[in-house]
Amino acid sequence: MGWKGFLFRATYEFRRKSGLLKSGYPTKVKEEKFSDLAGWKNKNGKFFFSSKEDIKKFDVLSEVGKEQLKQEFNQFQQGKLKFFNGFYLTVGTEYDWVTNPETGYKFDITKHWTKIKDLDPAQGDIKYVWEKSRFSYLYTIIRYDFHFQSDQSELVFKEILDWIKKNPLNYGPNYISSQEIALRLLNWTFALYYYKNSPHLTEEVFQKIIHSIYWQAKHVEKNIDFSRIAVRNNHAITECAGLYLIGWMFPFLPESQQWQEEGKEWLEEEGLYQIYPDGSFLQFSMNYHRIVIQLFTWIFYLGKKNGDIFSIELNKRLKTSVEFLYQHQDLETGHMPNYGANDGSLFFPLNACSYRDFRPQLNALYHYFYQKPLYGPGEWNEDLHWYGYAPIFTNYVPEEQKSKAYKTGGFFVLRDAHKFAFIRCGSHKDRPSQADNLHVDLWLNGKNIIRDGGSFKYNASPEDLKFFMGTASHNTIQLDDHDQMLRGGRFIWYYWSQALEVDIFEQADAVSFQGKAQVFQQVNPDILHLRKVKQYKNSLKWKIEDIIQIPANVPGLDKLLKKQIWNISPEFLELGFTISTIDQFGKKIEPITRDVFFSNTYGMKESSKQIVFESTSNFLQTIIELPQKV
Repeated sequence: MGWKGFLFRATYEFRRKSGLLKSGYPTKVKEEKFSDLAGWKNKNGKFFFSSKEDIKKFDVLSEVGKEQLKQEFNQFQQGKLKFFNGFYLTVGTEYDWVTNPETGYKFDITKHWTKIKDLDPAQGDIKYVWEKSRFSYLYTIIRYDFHFQSDQSELVFKEILDWIKKNPLNYGPNYISSQEIALRLLNWTFALYYYKNSPHLTEEVFQKIIHSIYWQAKHVEKNIDFSRIAVRNNHAITECAGLYLIGWMFPFLPESQQWQEEGKEWLEEEGLYQIYPDGSFLQFSMNYHRIVIQLFTWIFYLGKKNGDIFSIELNKRLKTSVEFLYQHQDLETGHMPNYGANDGSLFFPLNACSYRDFRPQLNALYHYFYQKPLYGPGEWNEDLHWYGYAPIFTNYVPEEQKSKAYKTGGFFVLRDAHKFAFIRCGSHKDRPSQADNLHVDLWLNGKNIIRDGGSFKYNASPEDLKFFMGTASHNTIQLDDHDQMLRGGRFIWYYWSQALEVDIFEQADAVSFQGKAQVFQQVNPDILHLRKVKQYKNSLKWKIEDIIQIPANVPGLDKLLKKQIWNISPEFLELGFTISTIDQFGKKIEPITRDVFFSNTYGMKESSKQIVFESTSNFLQTIIELPQKV
């Protein structure tokens, strides 16, 4: 974040701890009537649809999808909520909105948000409290309403009013994160437009919701410099999107014009800063990249509806961003490499596809740019219908996937018809979240046979944090037990690893990657890791060569143990893959199989296997193959 961000954060924390920050966020405000319900209905911004009755009937759900939606809705009615798009926890039907369902810890709702810690082992992971309060679960209820023609407006407004009643302005944990507030406003707005004509949206209900929306939006605007200066990631884009939307959808609010203009200006600024020219994203995370795709999909479609357009350069960045993700995608499953920090977020779940399936979100933004679908018929097209478009498949031809180098972000993909290798080798001008340079993922026919271990939880035990954020959960080289970088507090790393030479090469029998990175600088600044990955075209075979360059004149460095790590999926062994490694003398190194963990989404980990080759040799050559044809 640079010196400016560091200074801002330090000043911000001083103001927070001293009580100076508290004065800017009032808890008692005058009740104002900005507009009556009829006035809003007659004068509002154009949303994706004007109301529930405006949405054209569509049927893209399979029978499995319908049953899945029905079960998820029934679970909610029983007081069970899906957390982080992965697992259910019981919160009850009369949830207080401030109890951590994992630990049972109850936050003090009488404390101003500036006095509440967001990182405290005694209270557990605060994201478990925030999860329901972002209101993404409303899409399950609304989609159930639509597909089963069962009016749920009373339930939806009951949920929103219950939150307002139990979360007085600027008190408690649900006002700590401005991003969570902005998401809540986005999702409430979707519900308000969908149920615009419901008899349960009375004047009294409308006034309570608008009053809360207004003061929460003021909170976001007041606090937005923290995200724009001290954080500068998807949080900032979310908050800017929230202001832009509120500015357009509720034009009667005193600052609506200002919020719309500021939101647009800052979205332009953040989009061009955070999305690199090659389409990669500064958080080096596939899921956080999808978050940005979803947010800009909302913004672009809403802007188009209201006659507002964004710059050619921002449009170009987002087009390139969709292309970047598509080139890294497995088309059989829609999955991406489980790479980078993954907090289980999917802000607007408007379809029946699995959490790891990126097709719905990429498809929707691609359609905005090209007026045609990115994929063929399937449940991933549901998002488009909610945005007001029916995909046309006449003369549909899928986009080509091919070997590509994205050198700005440091991402590389080697492809043929049945398999691909994903490789990360990047230089960092923005903060890395994991110590994983020269990580390799391998995919075959929809199966991620060599995979990333995931990220599990941000507020976990020291052992889990070291494994999932460190080098050990990635398919690269570790020196002794050192990570590639030195771990600092929370999300901080020191001695950032840096790529020095990277490229891919097309050959007659293979496509190859070669990259060099400066790593383990906390051990010695002259340690380099050179990795070559060769993917053969006519066989299921990869050759990986690792060379560790260590200064010869430093005593003890030559004795460091090189650990070549491979996190394998169950399919690796089930399909019959073999892996073997030799040193520079051709001597075979015996593999060590370890019991480790794999995290598919936030808060979940499962037992997994890891194959490790250990040697003091500075050269390792590894062959991974399936001794048969596709």
